[in-house]
Amino acid sequence: MKNRLLRWLALLALCLPCLLSQAADAPVTDGRARFEAAAQSALAAVQPGPRDILLGEQGKLHLPAGYGFIPQAEAAALLAAQGSHTGSGFYGLIVSDKLEGFLALEYEAAGYVKDEDAKEWDAAKLLDNLKEGTEAANEERRKLGVPEFSVVGWVEAPNYDAATHRLVWSAITRRKDAQAGEDGVNYNTYVLGREGYFSMNLITDLARVDQEKPAARELLAALEFNDGKRYADFNSSTDKVAEYGLAALVGGIAAKKLGLLASLGIFLAKFWKAGALAVVGLGAGVRKLFGKKDGA
Repeated sequence: MKNRLLRWLALLALCLPCLLSQAADAPVTDGRARFEAAAQSALAAVQPGPRDILLGEQGKLHLPAGYGFIPQAEAAALLAAQGSHTGSGFYGLIVSDKLEGFLALEYEAAGYVKDEDAKEWDAAKLLDNLKEGTEAANEERRKLGVPEFSVVGWVEAPNYDAATHRLVWSAITRRKDAQAGEDGVNYNTYVLGREGYFSMNLITDLARVDQEKPAARELLAALEFNDGKRYADFNSSTDKVAEYGLAALVGGIAAKKLGLLASLGIFLAKFWKAGALAVVGLGAGVRKLFGKKDGA
């Protein structure tokens, strides 16, 4: 898992000049220095499983062996160094030897999300809503000068388990200026609670998603709310109800999150096997951190 983390960080460094070129006032050399500093911090902060990752007062992630967790501060700095932004509910990133992508873990304090619409939703209509929402979100991306995206189709149509209150869906995303074969994938998993919901978004590429989605589902099963914060603990007389239902997590709300993180899914397929580990200048330090000798 540690070698995979290093390769993932090298990938981000390879992507960095492409992302920074979209910003007129961001010299690549300055951006590269920021990235290297953020990568060093992320490597030092990674927490290997098995362990429990506490998620505030809401819940915990029982991180299995073979996975690593990069906490909020270091993960947010790493993403910011390559042009991605995180919200107040962002907890961190999950990496693993099982993944060539990564998972972003977030909590949204939206209130109690009613799930009745899952009984009647239509996958084709949900896809149309997601496409429309993504086009609407592109207006904001244009203002920010960042890549625009379109949604191509389902990888996995939305599936909601009413017994566990878990939602899974996956869409193919494509940058509008992308070349053929550069489709990215967001594999989205959610678990609903009394006051909001956790989401884990796997960013990967289309060629790898079938191999990696079992890991995403394993992590979803390991994510739980604390006593008193579960979906079943909802009190209709006192608790806030979300302004939207479950379908919005596959439509307009979700579309806003198919932004810069999705661009990494596209870059994964193109750059992952480049093997330029020295590009972040961390070779000897990483071997020391991971307890490996030079030449090991």
